[in-house]
Amino acid sequence: MNPGRPGHRAPLCWLLLPFMAGLAAAKCLELPPAPLLIAAAALVPVAAACAWSDRRALHRLWPLPMAALVALAGAAYFVLRLARPPGWEGRPPREAVLNLRIERRFASGADARRVSGLAAVTAASRPLEEIRGQTLFFSLDRSGREEPLRSSEVTAIGVLELLPRHPAGGGFATYLANAGINFQFTRGRLLGTVSPPTRYNRFCRAAQLRLHRLLQAGIGDHRELAGIFAAMVLGQTQDLEAEQKQLFMRSGTLHLFAISGQHIGVIALCLAGLFLLCRVPAAVASPVALVLLWLYVDITGASPSAVRAFLMCALIVAAFTLRLPGGGLAALVASALVVLLLEPMQLFSASFQMSYGIVAALFLLGAPLAGAMQARWPAFPDLPEASWRWHHRWRARLRHEVLELVGLGLSATLVSVPTGIQFFGLFTPGALFANLALIPTSSLVIGAGFVSLVCGLAGFTAGGALFNHAGALLLWLMGGLVRAAVAVPGLFFPARFRADWLGPAGHAALLAVCIAGYSRQWRREAGGFWPPFVFVALLVAFGVKFGR
Repeated sequence: MNPGRPGHRAPLCWLLLPFMAGLAAAKCLELPPAPLLIAAAALVPVAAACAWSDRRALHRLWPLPMAALVALAGAAYFVLRLARPPGWEGRPPREAVLNLRIERRFASGADARRVSGLAAVTAASRPLEEIRGQTLFFSLDRSGREEPLRSSEVTAIGVLELLPRHPAGGGFATYLANAGINFQFTRGRLLGTVSPPTRYNRFCRAAQLRLHRLLQAGIGDHRELAGIFAAMVLGQTQDLEAEQKQLFMRSGTLHLFAISGQHIGVIALCLAGLFLLCRVPAAVASPVALVLLWLYVDITGASPSAVRAFLMCALIVAAFTLRLPGGGLAALVASALVVLLLEPMQLFSASFQMSYGIVAALFLLGAPLAGAMQARWPAFPDLPEASWRWHHRWRARLRHEVLELVGLGLSATLVSVPTGIQFFGLFTPGALFANLALIPTSSLVIGAGFVSLVCGLAGFTAGGALFNHAGALLLWLMGGLVRAAVAVPGLFFPARFRADWLGPAGHAALLAVCIAGYSRQWRREAGGFWPPFVFVALLVAFGVKFGR
């Protein structure tokens, strides 16, 4: 893979990286109000022009003032979007009656009487009018009322509490703070419905229930397998039992159940194959496929990871359809920039850091490493390709796929080491081998689920039941493999960083090492492919404490 080729360049990195740096600085530091930051950003080009009057020097150094400008703009944007109300620090929790517009629902868990999620405050009783427009976390008793859907507006009474900006000890409070949530509204109940959900959201909910029923056809008697099948195809992790969750978390493979790039990629390939089989023209197939993909994302809950994966897929399809220069890396950078412009707080979420970090490592390290291994160990080097028999070609193809999978698996595991310790408190050195076996198998499960849904929607119930059994059989094999893997000593260890800042700093530094190596085409004189692996080894050796 040559970084100089147009398909492997990402000029938007000049905007993305300093913008991310500005967001991170505003998150960690108590910066001045946004107007001061905007004024400082406006002075950057003036200062640069005064400092470098020589045009040649200005031509060479133009990235520096531009990066400073974008970083300051990112910091100002963070302060504006955080919108933390002044004067609330130190106030005790208080009872409040609020009108809430539901924006996102969380899984109900074991207690079906409660409802929780994120909602925007549309009205508040006096003297709390200043929190109108704030997005808060709510957890309330339904009191026998109908479960509220996204876009519905409800009235509720509960205890309103300001969340700390930097919670100690991690956990759910840290997740909320990283998402830019300033308040939580708990220990209360729903009082009534102000306005019902939109027709579109009612359609999404009905479609979700119907798809769930289709995935149960023929396997409903096997409750455990039916639940895990729906969890993998529709991302409904609430269908997983507690033991199953712990099992996949310890093996480092719980990410297989989150609607992410793998799901979107498999569904996109299945749709492309279906349209190709039906001889649908490409000009029609591309927009229709994107619409169907978005419906899948929205029906399954529109989780941030699913939206990010859809956006990246849409950018790749648009570039291909419009015949614009681009590639996977450029689409990754463009989608990350668009996501952060829309929701800057996602930069600090575990799913954003893990998904974009892993996919970036696949492009920057995994693909070049796989190519280098294939060049170093070619199949049948002493036998001309023209004289190959069918078994030679089959073995060469298998060798190519295995080396590519090893290269991609090594790069993904490398990124998952600091993020796994940071977010889950687990060091899983055996996750590479588990993922090498389970990722292809889970892709087949998702494909079986797609075919089952197509058959069910077309009225071919027997075909849907057949593919449900196929998916359940694959999941049964996956479960047995995971149980055997977890029983192996040394597969996972409880671990934590010696200092909280080592997790995000180590993750950022690892990606910087990968970018530096990629820009130098991983030349041997610059260390080859060893620097990222040496860096992670040193980080684990000197920055991690093992044990609970």
